Amino acid sequence: MIQQKASEDSESHWLAATAAIDWDVPPSAALGTSGRWFEGAALNTCHNAVDRHVLDGRGDALALIYNSAMTSSVEQFTYRDLQQLVATTAGMIKACGVGKGDRAIIYMPMIPQAVVAMLACARIGAIHSVVFGGFAAQELAKRIDDAAPKLVLTASCGLEPGRVVAYKPLVDAALALARTPVRHVIVLQRPQLQAELQPGRDLDWAVSVANARAEPCVSVAATDPLYILYTSGTTGVPKGVVRDNGGHAVALCWTMSAIYGAAAGDIFWAASDIGWVVGHSYIVYAPLLAGCTTVLYEGKPVGTPDAGVTWRVIEQHGVNILFTAPTAIRAIRREDPLASLLAGRDIATLRALFLAGERADPETIAWASAHLNVPVIDHWWQTELGWPALATCLGLGDREARPGSAGRPVPGYRFAVLDDAGQSLEPGAVGDIAIELPLPPGCLPTLWQNESGFRESYLDRHPGYYATGDAGFIDEDGFVHVMSRVDDIINVAGHRLSTGGIEQVLATHPQIAECAVIGAADPLKGQVPVALVVPKRGIETGAEVLADELVALVRREIGPVASFKSAIVVQALPKTRSGKVLRSAMRRIADGEPCPLPPTLDDPETFERVVQALRDAGFPPPKPQSLSEQIA
Repeated sequence: MIQQKASEDSESHWLAATAAIDWDVPPSAALGTSGRWFEGAALNTCHNAVDRHVLDGRGDALALIYNSAMTSSVEQFTYRDLQQLVATTAGMIKACGVGKGDRAIIYMPMIPQAVVAMLACARIGAIHSVVFGGFAAQELAKRIDDAAPKLVLTASCGLEPGRVVAYKPLVDAALALARTPVRHVIVLQRPQLQAELQPGRDLDWAVSVANARAEPCVSVAATDPLYILYTSGTTGVPKGVVRDNGGHAVALCWTMSAIYGAAAGDIFWAASDIGWVVGHSYIVYAPLLAGCTTVLYEGKPVGTPDAGVTWRVIEQHGVNILFTAPTAIRAIRREDPLASLLAGRDIATLRALFLAGERADPETIAWASAHLNVPVIDHWWQTELGWPALATCLGLGDREARPGSAGRPVPGYRFAVLDDAGQSLEPGAVGDIAIELPLPPGCLPTLWQNESGFRESYLDRHPGYYATGDAGFIDEDGFVHVMSRVDDIINVAGHRLSTGGIEQVLATHPQIAECAVIGAADPLKGQVPVALVVPKRGIETGAEVLADELVALVRREIGPVASFKSAIVVQALPKTRSGKVLRSAMRRIADGEPCPLPPTLDDPETFERVVQALRDAGFPPPKPQSLSEQIA
């Protein structure tokens, strides 16, 4: 069994996986003495993702499909096209004084030049840090100060449904706020908006790339950083997750065949954004490393123009594997519960749907399975890990899935559920989900210039393990159930309850499209669960009646121990741009704590409406009187 071999003899397992990668200096060992993977080896990630396919005679194979619902346009690029674009873009970047080990920030929308810029940095050994396009200026400034880039690559604007988002003013504001000077800003002028350039600092992308010479691939150490990707920190300072070149290339290339069952020539669509880890791993690097065709989609799952756009793109391009967030499927289901927009679409090429980013409730999986008639697989991983840690590995012949679980550990990962003292819990008991060290190749080796923060955030809580920050349990058959963040395990009068478990029950109600449960402070019980629920379109049941039904449902399925009494009906849930529900922000609102607009917020109006709904429902509740106040 591959899982057993990877656990018992990871050295031979990962050395065998290196055969899929071209090396300038092949690895002589898998795990080095310092705990880093493939020490002493050298390669170039861009060569492996682009050039080697051209050298292998696949230059005319399709590498990238750009489908923009925002501009109603489609562009296609072969591997030879991509090689030429990346080489000249690398020349443009190098002409700005950026070389091996230097950093460049990419702040761009979902357009081909963004993918090209990432690969171009990798080509010359520069370290890229992609920041989600449209991110607030102050958040961009924090990342500029931490990464200290020589260059920012951006576009004049991004496109959202019904509006054009000007990027250049945000970049200018960020550079004014940042303490770290940046030499140059290269601006891609989109036809929807022309940006004003600052003489001496700003360069026009089209002019610069036209004057650039093609650059060859530069050999880098396997342990050299490929990119920095920032994730939110609890102190307000973003954490720069580092990804190295060697382990990243080996692990991601292996996952395409082992987990997704994908081979060279397959059409792979990760419906995410390059600003997030899914976009890095499964829009850009993994599909290209494996010789697949990757789809780059600019648009939304609903509203551009309707909830049928996902099926249209699958049909139009013959997509074989779709990877998206459960939130996207729930949004489609909410708008089109009978999947009428799927009728008449030929999506016979689709072999599987993979879900990640948020917990996939069994109702969402069942709906997608019924209408798509392909395996619908929930799998779990994190920005820090870089690739799936729990999954049903189609490429390894695994077909067994379990509703409510993201699967068994992927070969290379060893999971445990621990109590507060670090002791392993029995099957079915809820605790901290942890991964035994060492982590496999491709996972973060550290945080950018913050080794102490790396250890404090991930290693100190449970020595010998990586602390995921998630809570859940492992069942008797080895399936891991990720129920919620550790912070979302609530203590109701001494009973530890998972908000994810309550959400799973609420999602079975036939009128609920989406829900989120938070733990609100309660003077008597410590905490009580509060649900925010979104009804399906066309539901006429009154909010009070629906809330009563949901309270009765939880009482019947979980019991009175849940002390569930608050179900608040809202029209939408506040989410990040990657589709994650802002549970922690809602919890702070319900507890009366200060909560500024989160920087990753997708829709401020939805956030404000939900805040008002919580207040209308009596949250935060009045603080209990002190003894002196009671006497008075």
